[in-house]
Amino acid sequence: MAEKKRSLFARFFRFLGSLLLIVLLLAAGLIGYLSFTEFKPSDTESIEIQGNAARTLSSGDDLTIASWNIGYGALGDHADFFMDGGSMVQTADSARVLKNLEGILYKIDSMRPDILLIQEADVHSARSRYVNEYASLQAHLEDCEASFANNFKVAFLPYPIPPIGKIDSGIATFSVYSVSDAQRIQLPIPFSWPIRMANLKRCLLVSRIPVQNGKELVLINLHLEAYDDGSGKAAQTGMLSDLINAEIDKGNYVIAGGDFNQTFASADASLYPTQEGNWAAPLMDETQFDDRCVFLMDSSVPSCRSLYKPYADADKDSFQYYLLDGFIVSANVTVRSFAAQDFGFEYADHNPILLQATLQ
Repeated sequence: MAEKKRSLFARFFRFLGSLLLIVLLLAAGLIGYLSFTEFKPSDTESIEIQGNAARTLSSGDDLTIASWNIGYGALGDHADFFMDGGSMVQTADSARVLKNLEGILYKIDSMRPDILLIQEADVHSARSRYVNEYASLQAHLEDCEASFANNFKVAFLPYPIPPIGKIDSGIATFSVYSVSDAQRIQLPIPFSWPIRMANLKRCLLVSRIPVQNGKELVLINLHLEAYDDGSGKAAQTGMLSDLINAEIDKGNYVIAGGDFNQTFASADASLYPTQEGNWAAPLMDETQFDDRCVFLMDSSVPSCRSLYKPYADADKDSFQYYLLDGFIVSANVTVRSFAAQDFGFEYADHNPILLQATLQ
């Protein structure tokens, strides 16, 4: 009997050892795969400009510029998200992604922008059911030149369980004016190995539109760090300020817009206090920027809602909102109007922002 027990124990520990070996081999294989397929962009890369825009730009021209984080077409009013305290990982089926995208295109038409800055546009991602959202935007905005820069490209994201899977996503700029050059500029990455391999590689998409007075309109499309300890946002904001300050010194017109994942210090966020347990938006240090910069963030309408729970059936008065989306413009751009568009977060977890401006 004793010998039989020893035999059972031996088989049990051999099983545990085999199981541990399998787990270690799978983990090593996953790390090797992620390392081999890791997205490793250069510090600066030229970006293809697709399409042909017929219009040219002159000083004195009026512009309408919109910026919108579209939440990869899967973060409409039905969704929450595990990273914000919700429970969902895959937040939309194909039908809902297509519905959200159709609504987003309709709302873009209602704003009639000359220039459109989009964040979180998926190209081929499991989380958006492999719908090519950038291609849909391109096809719809047929009079625009378009450019796209990856900021999230992972062959397989293993976190959480069930895993998110493949992500191929980025930021996109559309312009009815002819663009002479577009560049992807890599921002500082706050994550180290191995987390870095399966995380965002955030960037600036810088597009240059010649102006007939010899200057350039420099468009900066951005989506700064969200889930870091604050050091990433600070480093990325510093790099953004250096770029803007340098272009202002050249005499160029500058319009930088997107999702800052911060609230401008000059904006009044008192209407949207941080509720206990929810993520708190940090204040952006505006003193890093040239004093010829103008900071635009509309306090009257929240530009973002939390994803700690679905929005559709929630109490709208007590919901957690944020001011995260805005524009920074150089003083030689006259702001005629600026407002966040209250679209009720039906199709995305952000509201778009709309700027009407004139080049001096």
